[in-house]
Amino acid sequence: MWDSAGASSPSLRLGLIGDNIAQSRAPMLHRLAGELAGIDVSYDLLVPRDLGLDFDAVVARCREAGMRGLNITYPYKQRVMAHLTRCKEPVKRLGASNLIVFADGGVEGYNTDHSGFVAAYRAVFSDTRPDVVAQFGAGGVGRAVAFGLAALGADEIRLIETDIAKAQSLADALSGTGGAAPVVSVSGDAAACVGVDAVINCTPIGMTGMPGTPVPAECLAGIRWAFEAVYTPMETTFKTDAEAAGAMVVSGFDLFFHQGIHAFEIFTGRKPTGLDTLRRTLLEAASTAPRSSAGREA
Repeated sequence: MWDSAGASSPSLRLGLIGDNIAQSRAPMLHRLAGELAGIDVSYDLLVPRDLGLDFDAVVARCREAGMRGLNITYPYKQRVMAHLTRCKEPVKRLGASNLIVFADGGVEGYNTDHSGFVAAYRAVFSDTRPDVVAQFGAGGVGRAVAFGLAALGADEIRLIETDIAKAQSLADALSGTGGAAPVVSVSGDAAACVGVDAVINCTPIGMTGMPGTPVPAECLAGIRWAFEAVYTPMETTFKTDAEAAGAMVVSGFDLFFHQGIHAFEIFTGRKPTGLDTLRRTLLEAASTAPRSSAGREA
């Protein structure tokens, strides 16, 4: 998995599999983190349709090529579960993984969307509880964020999703978290978010090619905070509307950064150094990116 021309200059082969990743910042994050840590990181963007392969074949090819591991993004975070031979909580309960490591004898699965969201939230709000939250979207990142809300002590989560069966599946999983599990409800109506403390967008709406917002602006009146999972472009309609409503917004970039830090540590076994430099460089790149860019968390 690791190649080395000497103890002081190890090299690492990584990649990202997804369908809409041309403008992903993940390669920059991992290459720069590697440079700061003295590791030569190569990081490939792998779009199954562009390779003429299906998702499963791409994973198999990467493993055969001796890569250390992969980030997994939309729409494969649940599909990759079939490849895992080992995973720990909360990945099993989440039913979704955004990071795999090719280890001796198997494939290990992790979810840094979950840990990254918790870290991003705490960086802004410290120990303040999320309270009552309306979450739009129950896909791969939605599952990670919802379990993150439960871990942070949310009192109630209102799942709003056009695919009611998908939302109900997440609600059922959340009910089994034990302890002080949040009250969870499911709805297909955006109006279900009225009166909550926070609103979260975990849908792909806001990305290039999918403009707009799933949340009517009037539903944001009186909220305390919001989270936008889309991080490229940096400014989305939902983020702008939430800020106009007076909410403190945890951005998709915050999730991207924290999950990337956790991912690098898993891939390398080392804590990244120079985090201020890494964050500043990534923010500068994101702020100067053309508006045609598209993406979510890696």
